[in-house]
Amino acid sequence: MRGHKRALARLLMLQATWNFERMQGVGMGYAALPLLEDLARDDKARHADAVARSAEFFNCHPYLAGIALGATVRAEYDGVPGQQVLRLRTALCGPLGALGDRLFWTGVVPSAMAAACLALTQGAGPAAIVTLVVLYNILRLATGIWALRTGLAAGLRVSAALTGSWLTRAAERIGPIAGFSIGVLIPKSLVWLLDGAGAKWIGVAAIVAVTGAALSYRYAARATSFRYALAALAASLVLAGRYW
Repeated sequence: MRGHKRALARLLMLQATWNFERMQGVGMGYAALPLLEDLARDDKARHADAVARSAEFFNCHPYLAGIALGATVRAEYDGVPGQQVLRLRTALCGPLGALGDRLFWTGVVPSAMAAACLALTQGAGPAAIVTLVVLYNILRLATGIWALRTGLAAGLRVSAALTGSWLTRAAERIGPIAGFSIGVLIPKSLVWLLDGAGAKWIGVAAIVAVTGAALSYRYAARATSFRYALAALAASLVLAGRYW
């Protein structure tokens, strides 16, 4: 099967074709075309049906869409009935969306932003922002490559492949890290902005950070990075009134 690199490049532009009718469906169909080229030589009728199926309604976290793309393309080559391919595609929407949101939007993103902002308060300058952008995009690209390869290798067994992967474990562990990071950032940033509270922020940050990590662990399913920030800000202001 050829077309891996072209499919990956097209997946990076998946959101550009988003629409209310099919959401990411058109982008998935566009990304599937290079992978389905070999099928056109072996079975033209199957190829035409597979292309049409690949552009049906679909929506999940954009970084993990390669898993669904790879799994459904592999199913097409394996001769899986069309309706079963569509059911697989539909079944993957929810889990991949939830898993990606939990790992990236409420985990990696707030953690990375907190790290970059903390570096700024320590005088890192623009280098902190550049480093954040570079490292985040490396992670995003590596995740996309892994996702497509995993889906292509797994096919209908994609559920088992996901369950035993690093992705699931990382999603479980990143929440407390995000809570801790935001908990450290808020009081530290307040002190930095107020200019001159000295080392007092360390105790405040430690308390808020531990509280944030505990809350994220306890309420991981309902927590978001925005709620982390609000909770940490409220706690830091209360503590600021006590110590300053």
